Amino acid sequence: MELQPLLVKIIDTPQFQRLRHIKQLGGTYLVYPGASHNRFEHSLGVAYLAGRLVKVLHNNQPELKITKQDFLCVQIAGLCHDLGHGPFSHVFDGLVIPQAKRIKKLRGKCQCEMTSNKKDLQTYVLKEHGLDDKDATFIKELIEGAKTSEWTYKGRDEDKSFLYEIVANKQNGIDVDKWDYFARDCHHLGIQNSFDHQRLLKFARVCEVSGRKHICFRDKEADNVYDMFRTRYTLHRQAYQHKIDEIFEQILSSTADNLKKSRDILNKIVRRKLPKFVGEARLTENNLPVYVVDLDHGMKDKNPIEKVFFYSKRKPNEASPIKDYQVLVIALKANVAPSLQSPSKVTPPERMNTHTDPMTRDNITTIHHSVSHRLTLYVWRHFPWGKYICI
Repeated sequence: MELQPLLVKIIDTPQFQRLRHIKQLGGTYLVYPGASHNRFEHSLGVAYLAGRLVKVLHNNQPELKITKQDFLCVQIAGLCHDLGHGPFSHVFDGLVIPQAKRIKKLRGKCQCEMTSNKKDLQTYVLKEHGLDDKDATFIKELIEGAKTSEWTYKGRDEDKSFLYEIVANKQNGIDVDKWDYFARDCHHLGIQNSFDHQRLLKFARVCEVSGRKHICFRDKEADNVYDMFRTRYTLHRQAYQHKIDEIFEQILSSTADNLKKSRDILNKIVRRKLPKFVGEARLTENNLPVYVVDLDHGMKDKNPIEKVFFYSKRKPNEASPIKDYQVLVIALKANVAPSLQSPSKVTPPERMNTHTDPMTRDNITTIHHSVSHRLTLYVWRHFPWGKYICI
């Protein structure tokens, strides 16, 4: 991994080095001993992937006029996007601090202030590498992401809107931050990762949709994008929202007056004297605390795939959303002759060779792979002619 000298200078600051002591998954390492990786290496990975994505876009589409300053700013944003994380990571946002939404905004501001409010760093270091005040504003905006439909951002004009989707994509959630922590967390947790971010990166392309430039992907990568959102769901279900981890975080965030009792409980957990899950029951008492966890694919009750734009091989500069029914795998089978056969000459299914052709019940089978929020549906249809085709 090669990093620009300015990135190395940022890494060597105390503000960035503190990320070595903040675990990526908080207390999840108590359940998964291998999940002890830190935000430090994750931030390096995001900066690296951000640089790779910008390079792919620049090499494939020089007409985008991506400058060296753009490239450097996106990498700095990827590097510094997690600087504001507090102790125990997201627990600091949601449980330790009662006003979670206000603190979330504060954490975002903290991330940006660490990159811009140090006058010495901004005045001397940034300008030494060809960046100015507008670039510093651009870095802050990249970390926060472009949320509004109207273009109100000052770092770059609207023709560079696609750059705002690399580090923190507020449009559909597909960004290099997730690409890195999906791969990294799955590796350390021992959970299978079916999403191939390296392949998706190669098929990234900027297209104009509804008057604004977005990062789009080849239509044949729709299944890969589905796998990305499915991986997110799996990680939350199996690891991020694990019941033992939740118990630890609840105790950690307790505001009870009896702090000694809380410390004793935490010491038992550290010694692996963990609370045992004995069963479930329907709660009837109103005074019992209930912590509800909603598992989804990143956009609550909305389908995130509807916000992703895809282009085709024939029309690489035109992109549009893709529907569930358009993601299909068609398998057409027949007893294929050297030349194309007419429907009347196709060998009937009951006469096909069962040894060489295991799918003997149907001449042609269409598999409709429809992935919705919580369901994968396979619909089989039968046709009287055709040969084996895979789209």
